[in-house]
Amino acid sequence: MPANEWRDGPGQGQASAAIMIHLFNGFQNPFGGSERETLELYRLLGADAQVRLWATSSRVSDELMRQFPVHRVSPVTRDVPDGGTYVFLGAHWRNKIWPYLIRRPRRLIYVFNTFHPKIIALTTSMPRLLGWPDAELVLISDFQKRMLQVEGVVHPSPIDIERFSPRLARPDGPFTVGRLSRDTADKHHADDVALYDALLADGVAVRIQGGMPLKDRLVPHPQLELLPQGQFAAEQFLPTLDVFYYRTGSHVETFGRVVFEAMACGLPVVCHSHGGYADHISHGENGFLFETTQQAARILAELKADPALRADVGHKARQTVEQLFSPQALRQLLDFYRR
Repeated sequence: MPANEWRDGPGQGQASAAIMIHLFNGFQNPFGGSERETLELYRLLGADAQVRLWATSSRVSDELMRQFPVHRVSPVTRDVPDGGTYVFLGAHWRNKIWPYLIRRPRRLIYVFNTFHPKIIALTTSMPRLLGWPDAELVLISDFQKRMLQVEGVVHPSPIDIERFSPRLARPDGPFTVGRLSRDTADKHHADDVALYDALLADGVAVRIQGGMPLKDRLVPHPQLELLPQGQFAAEQFLPTLDVFYYRTGSHVETFGRVVFEAMACGLPVVCHSHGGYADHISHGENGFLFETTQQAARILAELKADPALRADVGHKARQTVEQLFSPQALRQLLDFYRR
C-alpha cells in the first residue's frame, strides 16, 4: 500500500504499521513539557505504527532537529502530512496556509495542555473551506477539565518511568530540598525566595535546576546551588535530592510532568495544591500538598526530622506512578490514537 494511503488498522496487536499518525508540535524548547510529551508519544506509538514528527513553529529548536526526525511542513518541496491521523500537541494549525494544501486527515486530535479557552475555540471550529473532520479534544488532567469546563477525554501526559529508579540511600550529607523546571520566571513563586533563605539558615541544602531567574534574588550560600535548565537529565538530577519541592508563579501546571518524575524516583513531593498533579497526591500518604508558605515550611521541617517518613511516602509515591503509567494504562492511551 502506498505510504500516503490510509486505511483502518486491522486490530490491536496486528499490522497497525499501516496506520499513519502525524504529531505536530512547536518543538521550540528541548525542556518544554509539550515537546517532551510529543516525543514520548512518538516513542510509544512508533513501536507498531508509522509516526512522523512535524514542527509548526518557524522557531524550531536546532537541538531537537538534530536529535529527532522533525520535519518542517513544506508544500513547495512536498514534504507535507499525507493523510491519516493528525495530532496537534500544544500547537495549532490556525492562520496557516499549508492545511489547505495537504490531504484531509481521517481523524483530527488536539491535545490541549494549557488554560487558554480561546485556542480551544479556534482549533475546534473548522473553516468550511478546509473540510477537516471535527477535532477530538484530549485533556491531560481532570484538574484542567474542571477549570476549563469542557468535554474531552483525559489522558495523563505519558512518562517513561523506567528512566527513573527509586534511589538507593544517599551518602552522608546535608538534607537537600530541590526542584527542577525551565528557566522562566513564571515557573517560580515570589514567596519561595524567603522560604529558601529560611531553609539555608536552618542548615538545609537547596538545589534548583532551572534556577537562573533566582540568581539575583538569593544571597550566595555554600549550600545553595542554582543550575541552568538542562544541565543534568532529570533522572540524574532528581536522585540527588531528599525532598522535591514545587510551587509556580503565574504559570499554573495543567499536569506537572516533573512532579511525577520525582515521584518515580521515590521522592516525597511537597507541592502547592493548585495544579494537575494534585489530583494524584493524597496528602501525607504519597506526597504533601500545601496552601501557604508557612504550611510548606512545617512539612519540610517534619520531613527533615523523620527519614522513615521520607522513605515511606517516597515508596508510596513510586507505587502511584507505577499505577498511573502501568502497561494497561499506556495501552489504553495508545489504543485511542491507533484506532
